[in-house]
Amino acid sequence: MAKTRPGDAGAKVLKAASTLFYRDGIHAVGVDTVAAEAGVTKAALYGNFGSKSGLVVAYLRERDRRWQGEIDAVTAGHADPRDRVLAVFDAYEAWLSGDGYRGCAFLNAASEFPDPGDPVREVVRHHKTALHGYLAAQLKRLGPVTADADELMLLLEGAAVQSVVSQDARPFRVAKRLAESLVAASGG
Repeated sequence: MAKTRPGDAGAKVLKAASTLFYRDGIHAVGVDTVAAEAGVTKAALYGNFGSKSGLVVAYLRERDRRWQGEIDAVTAGHADPRDRVLAVFDAYEAWLSGDGYRGCAFLNAASEFPDPGDPVREVVRHHKTALHGYLAAQLKRLGPVTADADELMLLLEGAAVQSVVSQDARPFRVAKRLAESLVAASGG
């Protein structure tokens, strides 16, 4: 095994964990596998993340950071709040259908970590709350509305689940069409 520079091990481990955890499931992947895939020692993995749980939290935080960047990039070209809301559906479709149809990494993690007090669940809550907040802010910018962020979240999450089951992006297009009708029915 080639010697890894001190600052590189964490990035290598996180990259390997991201691929393995998403593809195979978090509990199905051991730290030995992550370390081997990253080309580092287990000591380097633990030195950077403290534990597997710390690595899982870091993996989800990094995925959340990348997702926020994706949402910012996709919605930046839209001034109208309606268009911004609908662009989130496009982003979901591109993000999840381009990622092997394993579904939402955050929902997958929540199913593997059922304890609501687990730090992994806190990252999941943060991610979903931030998305809900973004949608609510866009709806508020529309003025008086009949649609709400809870409805849009149900459409997004339902489409994510259905796309995994069907291995098809069509549920996102259906959800977007429904969201479009909800937002169009809103005042403003």
